[in-house]
Amino acid sequence: MGHFKQLVLASTLLAIITTTLSAANNEEMIASIMKLRGEVEGLYTQIDANKESYKSQMKSFAMQIADNEAQINRKETAMKVANAEAQKMQEQIAQKGAIVNDLKPMLTVAIDNLEIVIKGGIPFKVTDRIAELEKVKTDLNSGTITQEKALSLVWASYDDTLRMTKEIGMFKQLIEIEKEQIMAKVAKIGTAMMFFVTPDDEVGYVKNNGGSYSYVVAEDDTSREQIHALFDALQKQIRTGYFTLPNALIVAGAK
Repeated sequence: MGHFKQLVLASTLLAIITTTLSAANNEEMIASIMKLRGEVEGLYTQIDANKESYKSQMKSFAMQIADNEAQINRKETAMKVANAEAQKMQEQIAQKGAIVNDLKPMLTVAIDNLEIVIKGGIPFKVTDRIAELEKVKTDLNSGTITQEKALSLVWASYDDTLRMTKEIGMFKQLIEIEKEQIMAKVAKIGTAMMFFVTPDDEVGYVKNNGGSYSYVVAEDDTSREQIHALFDALQKQIRTGYFTLPNALIVAGAK
């Protein structure tokens, strides 16, 4: 009988201990679940915030892509026009044949057409480029150079004009700010944009005013920093990458 009571007592103590441990485990589990729920809610909040941020960023990227595609389309059209002019010249040469030695009329027209393109395009070394073409015309008319040599020089000028549409680089040239001629550094982005830095650290960009061009000095700190960053990159021979720049498109119709 005494042995039976001891067994009952031991069973009772074991049940109490088991119940106590189970309750403690349940409390820990509940606390752990509540903690996990809090973390999950925090992650959902962060996801929502990131979604808004990414949505805004993607919208900005989409606008930049649209602008770039429009610019590329314009440049491709310009290149097609230039290629068509070059093709015309080749066809005229082929039609004249090797026995025809008077190419002056054709060369004169080609030079005049290229001068119109240069004067109406990006204001990059316009005076020098026009002077080179005028020298070819003068030398051709005076007989200083042969017609074949003149043809080679004119062809090279057309090719150089096409190359400029894809060229990105830093150069020096005279610019005009408030009717003052200043030798400045210029950064040319193809024939779409051109920026400048003067020796007095004035920075800005070229603006298209209905066919004529002017040099606009950037006043706000953001634009100044962006232009300086571009020149620093070009100074280090960095010509590819992502750059944020002021709106300085100089194609017809750009504001």
